[in-house]
Amino acid sequence: MKQTELKEFLDSKVDQYNRIDFIETDPIQIPKRFIQKEDIEIMAFLVATIAWGNRKSIIKSGNRIATIMGDSPFDFVMNFTDNDQDRVSGFVHRTFNEVDLHCFILALKNIYMNHGGLESVFASYSQPKTLQPAIHHFKRIFFSIPHQKRTEKHISDPAKNSAAKRINMFLRWMVRKDRHGVDFGLWKSLNSSQLSCPLDVHTGNVARKLGLVRRNQNDGKALVELDNSLRKLDPVDPVKYDYALFGLGVFENF
Repeated sequence: MKQTELKEFLDSKVDQYNRIDFIETDPIQIPKRFIQKEDIEIMAFLVATIAWGNRKSIIKSGNRIATIMGDSPFDFVMNFTDNDQDRVSGFVHRTFNEVDLHCFILALKNIYMNHGGLESVFASYSQPKTLQPAIHHFKRIFFSIPHQKRTEKHISDPAKNSAAKRINMFLRWMVRKDRHGVDFGLWKSLNSSQLSCPLDVHTGNVARKLGLVRRNQNDGKALVELDNSLRKLDPVDPVKYDYALFGLGVFENF
Protein backbone atom coordinates (compact mmCIF):
# COMPACT_ATOMS: atom_id res chain seq x y z
CA MET A 1 0.00 0.00 0.00
CA LYS A 2 1.41 3.38 -1.04
CA GLN A 3 1.83 6.13 1.55
CA THR A 4 -1.03 8.18 0.11
CA GLU A 5 -3.31 5.13 0.13
CA LEU A 6 -2.27 4.22 3.65
CA LYS A 7 -3.00 7.75 4.88
CA GLU A 8 -6.39 7.78 3.17
CA PHE A 9 -7.27 4.39 4.67
CA LEU A 10 -6.18 5.32 8.22
CA ASP A 11 -7.82 8.75 8.05
CA SER A 12 -11.10 7.04 7.21
CA LYS A 13 -10.69 4.74 10.22
CA VAL A 14 -9.95 7.73 12.47
CA ASP A 15 -13.21 9.29 11.32
CA GLN A 16 -14.98 5.99 11.97
CA TYR A 17 -13.75 5.46 15.53
CA ASN A 18 -12.94 8.94 16.85
CA ARG A 19 -16.57 9.63 17.71
CA ILE A 20 -18.45 10.51 20.86
CA ASP A 21 -20.00 7.02 21.06
CA PHE A 22 -16.45 5.66 21.51
CA ILE A 23 -16.75 6.88 25.10
CA GLU A 24 -19.55 4.42 25.91
CA THR A 25 -17.18 1.44 25.99
CA ASP A 26 -13.93 3.18 26.93
CA PRO A 27 -12.43 3.99 30.38
CA ILE A 28 -12.27 7.67 29.37
CA GLN A 29 -15.96 7.78 30.32
CA ILE A 30 -14.98 8.04 34.00
CA PRO A 31 -13.01 11.32 33.90
CA LYS A 32 -15.65 12.58 31.46
CA ARG A 33 -18.03 12.80 34.44
CA PHE A 34 -16.04 15.67 35.97
CA ILE A 35 -15.81 19.38 35.15
CA GLN A 36 -12.93 20.86 37.20
CA LYS A 37 -9.53 20.53 35.50
CA GLU A 38 -7.83 18.96 38.51
CA ASP A 39 -10.66 16.47 39.05
CA ILE A 40 -10.46 15.40 35.42
CA GLU A 41 -6.70 14.98 35.27
CA ILE A 42 -6.44 13.13 38.59
CA MET A 43 -9.24 10.74 37.67
CA ALA A 44 -7.84 10.29 34.17
CA PHE A 45 -4.37 9.55 35.54
CA LEU A 46 -5.64 6.93 37.98
CA VAL A 47 -7.92 5.29 35.41
CA ALA A 48 -5.10 5.19 32.84
CA THR A 49 -2.82 3.64 35.47
CA ILE A 50 -5.12 0.63 35.88
CA ALA A 51 -5.97 0.40 32.17
CA TRP A 52 -4.87 -3.12 31.40
CA GLY A 53 -7.03 -6.19 31.02
CA ASN A 54 -10.74 -6.32 30.20
CA ARG A 55 -12.19 -2.85 29.56
CA LYS A 56 -15.34 -3.61 31.54
CA SER A 57 -13.15 -4.54 34.50
CA ILE A 58 -11.13 -1.33 34.10
CA ILE A 59 -14.30 0.76 34.08
CA LYS A 60 -15.64 -1.06 37.14
CA SER A 61 -12.41 -0.47 39.08
CA GLY A 62 -12.22 3.14 37.90
CA ASN A 63 -15.74 3.77 39.14
CA ARG A 64 -14.77 2.30 42.49
CA ILE A 65 -11.85 4.72 42.77
CA ALA A 66 -14.22 7.60 42.00
CA THR A 67 -16.56 6.37 44.74
CA ILE A 68 -13.71 6.03 47.23
CA MET A 69 -12.83 9.65 46.46
CA GLY A 70 -16.41 10.77 47.03
CA ASP A 71 -16.56 11.90 43.40
CA SER A 72 -14.25 14.81 44.36
CA PRO A 73 -10.77 13.61 43.33
CA PHE A 74 -8.84 16.85 43.85
CA ASP A 75 -10.39 17.59 47.24
CA PHE A 76 -9.81 13.99 48.31
CA VAL A 77 -6.15 14.09 47.24
CA MET A 78 -5.40 17.43 48.88
CA ASN A 79 -6.94 16.39 52.21
CA PHE A 80 -5.47 12.89 52.24
CA THR A 81 -2.82 12.06 54.86
CA ASP A 82 -0.40 9.21 55.44
CA ASN A 83 -2.77 7.93 58.14
CA ASP A 84 -5.73 7.57 55.79
CA GLN A 85 -4.94 4.14 54.40
CA ASP A 86 -8.24 2.80 55.73
CA ARG A 87 -10.03 5.03 53.20
CA VAL A 88 -8.60 2.95 50.34
CA SER A 89 -8.73 -0.37 52.20
CA GLY A 90 -9.71 -3.35 50.10
CA PHE A 91 -9.15 -1.79 46.69
CA VAL A 92 -7.54 -4.07 44.11
CA HIS A 93 -7.34 -4.14 40.34
CA ARG A 94 -5.14 -6.99 39.14
CA THR A 95 -1.74 -6.19 40.72
CA PHE A 96 -2.63 -2.60 41.66
CA ASN A 97 -3.86 -2.73 45.25
CA GLU A 98 -4.65 -0.51 48.24
CA VAL A 99 -0.95 -0.03 49.03
CA ASP A 100 -0.36 1.29 45.53
CA LEU A 101 -3.45 3.51 45.55
CA HIS A 102 -2.43 4.93 48.94
CA CYS A 103 1.00 5.79 47.54
CA PHE A 104 -0.40 7.26 44.33
CA ILE A 105 -2.71 9.61 46.21
CA LEU A 106 0.12 10.87 48.42
CA ALA A 107 2.38 11.27 45.37
CA LEU A 108 -0.31 13.26 43.57
CA LYS A 109 -0.73 15.47 46.63
CA ASN A 110 3.00 16.15 46.62
CA ILE A 111 2.90 17.05 42.92
CA TYR A 112 0.05 19.54 43.39
CA MET A 113 1.48 21.05 46.56
CA ASN A 114 5.14 21.24 45.58
CA HIS A 115 5.46 20.95 41.79
CA GLY A 116 2.59 22.99 40.37
CA GLY A 117 0.42 20.05 39.35
CA LEU A 118 0.51 17.30 36.75
CA GLU A 119 0.59 19.55 33.70
CA SER A 120 3.42 21.62 35.12
CA VAL A 121 5.65 18.58 35.67
CA PHE A 122 5.23 17.24 32.15
CA ALA A 123 5.57 20.69 30.58
CA SER A 124 8.78 21.39 32.54
CA TYR A 125 10.54 18.41 30.98
CA SER A 126 8.89 18.32 27.55
CA GLN A 127 10.93 18.37 24.36
CA PRO A 128 9.76 19.90 21.06
CA LYS A 129 9.08 16.56 19.36
CA THR A 130 8.50 14.14 22.23
CA LEU A 131 7.24 13.77 25.78
CA GLN A 132 9.03 10.50 26.49
CA PRO A 133 11.87 12.11 28.52
CA ALA A 134 9.19 14.03 30.45
CA ILE A 135 7.60 10.70 31.45
CA HIS A 136 10.94 9.57 32.86
CA HIS A 137 11.30 12.74 34.94
CA PHE A 138 7.67 12.57 36.00
CA LYS A 139 8.24 9.09 37.41
CA ARG A 140 11.31 10.32 39.29
CA ILE A 141 9.34 13.16 40.89
CA PHE A 142 6.28 11.00 41.49
CA PHE A 143 8.28 8.51 43.56
CA SER A 144 10.35 11.11 45.40
CA ILE A 145 8.12 10.54 48.45
CA PRO A 146 8.60 7.51 50.73
CA HIS A 147 7.05 4.49 49.05
CA GLN A 148 7.23 0.74 48.67
CA LYS A 149 9.44 -0.45 45.81
CA ARG A 150 6.63 -2.62 44.43
CA THR A 151 4.54 0.42 43.52
CA GLU A 152 7.12 1.74 41.04
CA LYS A 153 6.13 -0.90 38.47
CA HIS A 154 2.83 0.87 37.89
CA ILE A 155 4.47 3.78 36.07
CA SER A 156 6.56 2.77 33.08
CA ASP A 157 9.85 4.45 32.20
CA PRO A 158 10.79 5.17 28.55
CA ALA A 159 14.40 5.51 29.69
CA LYS A 160 14.27 1.76 30.32
CA ASN A 161 12.95 1.05 26.81
CA SER A 162 9.30 0.89 27.85
CA ALA A 163 6.59 1.93 25.39
CA ALA A 164 4.75 3.40 28.42
CA LYS A 165 1.37 2.63 26.87
CA ARG A 166 -0.86 3.71 29.74
CA ILE A 167 0.80 7.02 30.50
CA ASN A 168 0.96 7.88 26.79
CA MET A 169 -2.79 7.23 26.67
CA PHE A 170 -3.25 9.58 29.63
CA LEU A 171 -1.21 12.25 27.85
CA ARG A 172 -3.33 11.81 24.72
CA TRP A 173 -6.44 12.40 26.80
CA MET A 174 -5.01 15.54 28.39
CA VAL A 175 -3.21 17.17 25.47
CA ARG A 176 -4.88 16.24 22.18
CA LYS A 177 -7.32 18.85 20.88
CA ASP A 178 -10.27 16.78 19.69
CA ARG A 179 -13.12 18.41 17.78
CA HIS A 180 -15.15 15.19 18.15
CA GLY A 181 -15.28 15.49 21.94
CA VAL A 182 -13.37 12.36 22.96
CA ASP A 183 -9.96 13.61 24.13
CA PHE A 184 -10.01 16.53 26.59
CA GLY A 185 -7.29 18.88 25.31
CA LEU A 186 -7.03 20.44 28.78
CA TRP A 187 -3.28 21.04 28.79
CA LYS A 188 -2.55 24.12 26.72
CA SER A 189 1.20 24.16 27.45
CA LEU A 190 1.78 21.02 25.34
CA ASN A 191 0.97 20.15 21.72
CA SER A 192 -0.51 17.11 19.99
CA SER A 193 2.61 16.92 17.80
CA GLN A 194 4.63 15.92 20.89
CA LEU A 195 2.44 12.93 21.73
CA SER A 196 3.24 9.26 21.21
CA CYS A 197 0.78 6.53 20.30
CA PRO A 198 -0.27 4.24 23.18
CA LEU A 199 1.41 1.08 21.88
CA ASP A 200 -0.15 -2.19 22.99
CA VAL A 201 -0.83 -5.64 21.52
CA HIS A 202 -3.66 -4.44 19.29
CA THR A 203 -2.04 -1.30 17.92
CA GLY A 204 1.30 -3.10 17.56
CA ASN A 205 -0.12 -5.99 15.56
CA VAL A 206 -2.05 -3.71 13.20
CA ALA A 207 0.94 -1.38 12.82
CA ARG A 208 3.14 -4.30 11.77
CA LYS A 209 0.61 -5.55 9.23
CA LEU A 210 0.49 -2.07 7.72
CA GLY A 211 4.28 -1.73 7.65
CA LEU A 212 4.38 1.09 10.19
CA VAL A 213 6.60 -0.91 12.56
CA ARG A 214 9.16 -3.63 11.91
CA ARG A 215 10.32 -4.42 15.43
CA ASN A 216 8.60 -7.47 16.97
CA GLN A 217 8.50 -6.31 20.61
CA ASN A 218 6.09 -3.62 21.80
CA ASP A 219 8.84 -1.64 23.52
CA GLY A 220 10.33 1.82 23.45
CA LYS A 221 12.26 1.21 20.23
CA ALA A 222 9.09 0.04 18.49
CA LEU A 223 7.33 3.16 19.76
CA VAL A 224 9.98 5.35 18.11
CA GLU A 225 9.39 3.50 14.83
CA LEU A 226 5.64 3.96 15.13
CA ASP A 227 5.95 7.63 16.08
CA ASN A 228 8.17 8.30 13.07
CA SER A 229 5.74 6.54 10.73
CA LEU A 230 2.66 8.31 12.08
CA ARG A 231 4.33 11.72 12.02
CA LYS A 232 4.97 11.27 8.31
CA LEU A 233 1.21 10.81 7.87
CA ASP A 234 0.27 13.76 10.09
CA PRO A 235 3.04 15.77 11.81
CA VAL A 236 0.53 17.97 13.67
CA ASP A 237 -1.70 15.25 15.13
CA PRO A 238 0.03 11.87 14.69
CA VAL A 239 -1.58 10.24 17.71
CA LYS A 240 -5.04 10.51 16.17
CA TYR A 241 -4.13 7.27 14.41
CA ASP A 242 -4.37 5.49 17.75
CA TYR A 243 -8.11 5.38 17.07
CA ALA A 244 -7.57 3.76 13.68
CA LEU A 245 -5.05 1.17 14.88
CA PHE A 246 -7.02 0.35 18.03
CA GLY A 247 -10.32 0.15 16.18
CA LEU A 248 -8.90 -2.08 13.47
CA GLY A 249 -7.40 -4.40 16.06
CA VAL A 250 -10.17 -4.58 18.66
CA PHE A 251 -13.33 -4.16 16.61
CA GLU A 252 -12.32 -5.55 13.21
CA ASN A 253 -9.69 -8.18 14.10
CA PHE A 254 -7.60 -6.71 11.29
